Amino acid sequence: MLSRHFLRAKALQSLYAGTVDRKATEQDILRIFDYNVGRLNDLGLTQMSTLDYFAFTAERVLESEQQKFNPSKKEIDALTLITNNSFINRLVSGFEFKQQVKRLNIDWSNYFDVFRKILNSYKSSRNFTVYASEKSHTFDEDKNIAVIAFKHLMNDDTLRDIIFDRDLLWEDDFDQVAQYVFMLLKEITDENANEAMACPQVFDSRSQKDSNDYNFARQLTVDTFRHLDDVEPLIRKHLQNWDLDRVATMDIILINMAVTEFTCCPSIPERVTVDEYIELSKEFSTEKSKLFINGILDKILIELRVAGRVNKNDRGMYDPEIDGDVPPEDN
Repeated sequence: MLSRHFLRAKALQSLYAGTVDRKATEQDILRIFDYNVGRLNDLGLTQMSTLDYFAFTAERVLESEQQKFNPSKKEIDALTLITNNSFINRLVSGFEFKQQVKRLNIDWSNYFDVFRKILNSYKSSRNFTVYASEKSHTFDEDKNIAVIAFKHLMNDDTLRDIIFDRDLLWEDDFDQVAQYVFMLLKEITDENANEAMACPQVFDSRSQKDSNDYNFARQLTVDTFRHLDDVEPLIRKHLQNWDLDRVATMDIILINMAVTEFTCCPSIPERVTVDEYIELSKEFSTEKSKLFINGILDKILIELRVAGRVNKNDRGMYDPEIDGDVPPEDN
């Protein structure tokens, strides 16, 4: 599920942490990378588990409403729909889901008032109003309204802050991981939603694509770290009236990673590599970094080509100005 762009960002963060710690070894860098990727599943599961307590909150409020002298039928019907949502109930009853929640010791019971506030907002939303007006609902309809509830939960500032308190490093990845979880929830079907269902994971080692992309980013991290000293002279050579010590550490690492892709990743087109690291510079470095990195990489790439160090296979040799067709996406 994780895109290669996102995994490159994890590799970048791991290399940056290792560069700051000048005593870091290759194994240290890999441990940081593995941790950075592994904790994304913990964040994803924490986000996903909010649906469970959301439905539980609706159940508790429903019980309270039913005990009133003159309960509101509209309110009872709305709360019943949330409590009995077939998609949420099947998701949270999965054996693996329950085991993972237990492993992380996820407990929302101290935040009932927060969930109740989100519940009240959700019940008054147009999407839920339309859903509640229908007499019956299919599994897919229950799923669609549940993922809308998930959006409400993830967009609540108070709940976000509560989740950040569990791990301060989650803040930077929160929105991206929430988007991944949203897509994972949408992929669940009536046929595979049962107690034996595998718990949806942002990074799923059981997926061949996820494993391939993870191994790509992990190897990229290793190869970049191994060749840091080799690339430094290339960067120095193409700096004009500028000292390397004045270049942002993040920019140096981005250039190093790009050079590693030029020389060690035959299936990735050169232009894809350049574009990727320009985008990463926008996310992680200074406003002027994109122009600096683009200029340096263009010069280094020419030198690497002349030296015969850029070896690309058919896909990696793609040139949009010559070929005109769109190559397979690198994601």
